[in-house]
Amino acid sequence: MPKYMFILKRTGESFEADHEVGFAEMLESMGRYNQRLIDAGALVGAEGLAPLAEGFVVDYGPASPVVTDGPFVETHELFDGFWIVDVADAAEAREWAVRIPVGRGSRVEVRRIHAIDDGPGGTDYQQAERDWRDRTGQL
Repeated sequence: MPKYMFILKRTGESFEADHEVGFAEMLESMGRYNQRLIDAGALVGAEGLAPLAEGFVVDYGPASPVVTDGPFVETHELFDGFWIVDVADAAEAREWAVRIPVGRGSRVEVRRIHAIDDGPGGTDYQQAERDWRDRTGQL
């Protein structure tokens, strides 16, 4: 079954909407959503992210990589969390994604995660990764 990543993107409007709902209520509704994913056997992982001030960015240019401590950008759309689900197809991923309990101003980008067999195959690195995935139960 393919895996999909739901990427939660937030805006100033969505953070404002959270204050109207309340943090406890938001956590409760997100917990119920995650529990439904768990009960369906679809949840692989889900995490919220710490504030920008705790992060950093690594920019790769013509010279050595440059590290900039957060907060590092003024953004209209902030990557704020994610889910990884293992579902039958894009239609099922869509069904789960539209149920995420986020308020106005939020956006969820859904992307299929490449499977190990999606590429042409045949390299030693791919075989080593396949062996690692098999050993750790990720195949």
